[in-house]
Amino acid sequence: MDIVIETLGAVFALKPFLALVMGVVLGIFIGALPGISATMGVALVLPFTYGLDPMSALGLLAGIHNGASQGGAIPSILLRIPGTPGSVVTTWDGYPLARRGDAGAAIQLAAVSSAVGGMIGAATLGIVGPSLAAVTLSFGPPEMFSIAIFGLICVSVLMGPDLLKGLLAALLGLLLATVGFDDVTGYERFSFGIPQLAPGLSELAVMIGLFSLPPAWEIARSLEGSAQLDSVKIVVRKGVWTVRQVWRSWVRASAIGVGLGVLPGSSVGAFLAYAAEKAASKEPETFGKGSVQGLAAAESVNNADNAAAMIPALTLGIPGSAIAAMMLGALVIQGLQPGPQLFRTNPTIVYGYTLQMFVGALLLIVLGGAMASKVYSQVLRLPQTMIMFMVIAMTALGAYASANEMFPVWVAFGFGLVGITLRRLGFPVVPIIIGLVLGKQIEFNYQVSTMMGDGSPAILLQRPVSAAILVAAAALLLFLGARRISKWRSAT
Repeated sequence: MDIVIETLGAVFALKPFLALVMGVVLGIFIGALPGISATMGVALVLPFTYGLDPMSALGLLAGIHNGASQGGAIPSILLRIPGTPGSVVTTWDGYPLARRGDAGAAIQLAAVSSAVGGMIGAATLGIVGPSLAAVTLSFGPPEMFSIAIFGLICVSVLMGPDLLKGLLAALLGLLLATVGFDDVTGYERFSFGIPQLAPGLSELAVMIGLFSLPPAWEIARSLEGSAQLDSVKIVVRKGVWTVRQVWRSWVRASAIGVGLGVLPGSSVGAFLAYAAEKAASKEPETFGKGSVQGLAAAESVNNADNAAAMIPALTLGIPGSAIAAMMLGALVIQGLQPGPQLFRTNPTIVYGYTLQMFVGALLLIVLGGAMASKVYSQVLRLPQTMIMFMVIAMTALGAYASANEMFPVWVAFGFGLVGITLRRLGFPVVPIIIGLVLGKQIEFNYQVSTMMGDGSPAILLQRPVSAAILVAAAALLLFLGARRISKWRSAT
């Protein structure tokens, strides 16, 4: 009981609480700027925590972490520009909702979904963190390879109507991931003597180009003078969504976010949650056209894995994400040593941080929903010409901000042209992104796995968990392939 009172007093003291609120507000602003990720936001603020006490420092960073994850939904919904990598999935249903006049309701749903996911993730961190971390730490390179392959296949075959085109798009993403240094051998590939390509293609620049420029092109094609988007009315309609409609989506997506967020390096949570929600829905045809369940799932999973990624970081000193690594740096700055002993020597810090993540998620409902829906939705009242140039300018700004140089801007515009071409040919672009994001992870874990197996990939099937995941991926491919052949035969 004493630790509970002490923790509450530490978190809700004036200075730590104001730091938390300030962090959430700043995080939403950071997330709403395309190209400025939550990771970048935390990195920029980390040096300013030197002069703060531990609870204030962690509160500020926890607020930014939560706020940036939700803030990315704002440009995703209003302009179809993912503010953060995790908000790519948000564009699929958030933007169609905005286009049909429900921008405010979509932003509010995104905020509440983020809050629910964040609170579930924080509760998991506080209740089952140590035991859950112990289980996932038994996963080695074979299991991580299999999980990445399963996620890639799910995205490729479930996100588009054409199985073959989805797989080809995923293969293109994997090919793009081979650009730059091999993480195991150090061999440089496909950089063509361009120094900026040695580290590999900028995932953020590719993502911004593929997802932001094609909509600008569509606006340009349908442009008539400076008319406004007449189909968009900035209102919050009653009945657009209710808790009864989306609570199951929150639970399913949050569970996936927690389960995958605790895995170091895992980045497929949003895609898998969306695919799972589409598979469970009675109206899968509405997904991608303004489904409130799809939007709820996308935003819940994004914040659920925030706290989950801190489980191995706080319990064993092993970060589950880039932000988790920086949070460990913040603890070290404060003279604290992350790991199992932290729970015994500084329980107030551990449980206080958990409570800050919970309260920070709760603040999103007001700061990211009610306020943001009234302020940011007004951007849709702008003329189409202004929106088109705004999208192009934000694409350039976001790409430039990702590395502070012009090369990512050219990459973004180049892949914008690729995205326009692929859309016209009916190819989905999402598998390209997930292939690019997971490519390095797949290659690295495969190479290490074969080393563990004395040069043989058979180890992937000799480890029970890895084998089960690969069998599930193969079964999914066979099932969908057989269904497609059956439809083709019946049509002919």
